Amino acid sequence: MAHILVIEDEPEMQRGLRDNLEFEGYTVIAVGDGKKGLETIREKKFDLILLDVMLPGMSGFDLCKKIREEGIPTPVIMLTAKGEEVDKILGLEFGADDYITKPFSLRELLARVKAVLRRTPNEKISTAKKITIGLLQIDVENYTASKKGKSISMTSKEFEILRYLWQHQQQVISRDDLLKHVWGYDESISSRTVDNFVVKLRKNIEKDPSHPKHIVTIHGAGYKLIP
Repeated sequence: MAHILVIEDEPEMQRGLRDNLEFEGYTVIAVGDGKKGLETIREKKFDLILLDVMLPGMSGFDLCKKIREEGIPTPVIMLTAKGEEVDKILGLEFGADDYITKPFSLRELLARVKAVLRRTPNEKISTAKKITIGLLQIDVENYTASKKGKSISMTSKEFEILRYLWQHQQQVISRDDLLKHVWGYDESISSRTVDNFVVKLRKNIEKDPSHPKHIVTIHGAGYKLIP
């Protein structure tokens, strides 16, 4: 079962989170300030971090930004009492995977935890430097691509979409997931934009773009990558 770190300074909230997560079978460590949380993250490996925004010693935003700068990929769910849109956007920009606004129900929390753990990329998949999807060969480190031995031009957004789909291959990825992780919830971007990018990608990947075999539409849900 997954190992979860709870970083929360309110004693009752910390105890409630720990007890309920342990009841669900998770292994939980709980700390009460940002600096101690950072030390714990550096010392131990976790599958998920529940991170309060308002913390003594170091804010949740600063902690999240710090661990991402250090290359620590552990998924983070931000806990915020404010519920302001700016806090949600900041959390995602600093590298958080999701957020939940206090007060929240136990059912909602557990659903978010399970969802983030379910979509956490396999380490071998996420560290791949060169990948092949259909007709397309991609160097994800150098942002270069080729098709049938010939170099082709792709935008950075196209590379990022493919990277995210590859990291979550065989999983159904919603348009909202792509908007959040590739565009960062930019208000000027619509789900239709995602569809347009997928259409362009299919032209380079699929033998028959009108009948895709690799980036498959799951109606009402999103897309699934099948290498």
